[in-house]
Amino acid sequence: MNAMAAKMKEGSTARSKKIREARDFDQDLKDALHVSTEGWIGIPAGAFRNAMISACKLVGFAMTKAKLSIFVDADGFDCVDGVPLVKLDAGKPESTRMAVRNQTGVADLRVRPMWREWGVDLRVSFDGDQFTVADVTNLLARAGMQVGVGEGRHDSRTSAGLGWGCFRVSETR
Repeated sequence: MNAMAAKMKEGSTARSKKIREARDFDQDLKDALHVSTEGWIGIPAGAFRNAMISACKLVGFAMTKAKLSIFVDADGFDCVDGVPLVKLDAGKPESTRMAVRNQTGVADLRVRPMWREWGVDLRVSFDGDQFTVADVTNLLARAGMQVGVGEGRHDSRTSAGLGWGCFRVSETR
């Protein structure tokens, strides 16, 4: 990984004589953040919603009903693409560099932010005819323990997960 990183930082000429620009890993980290239009860092609200929907299969709830009945209220929107965000309560992220395979199978390095401790104040709206408060709370708790949010989560489709993105539910303020 260190050799790959060094080569990417310098830029290189491949066998095809295509000139590759030098890789700026600090910029990669900044580009991986979800920054709101107000300037705070957030997590896509859909990540929590999708985690609760996925947790439905653990307790026998119909995922299709959850898709139509459970929603996470956004605190703001991403300044680049307008994705609804939940405000992240955390300090400065660590830069994490990992070796990955692109869709074409080529080895690459990805830089992602990581917080070892973080929190969110989550507001969930739901259809009371489909789910109770206890149902939604249970789904959210299971989502935090068994599904996770973000890269490296337990329920990732592309990996077995690294145990990242887990969370626990605490009382509201």
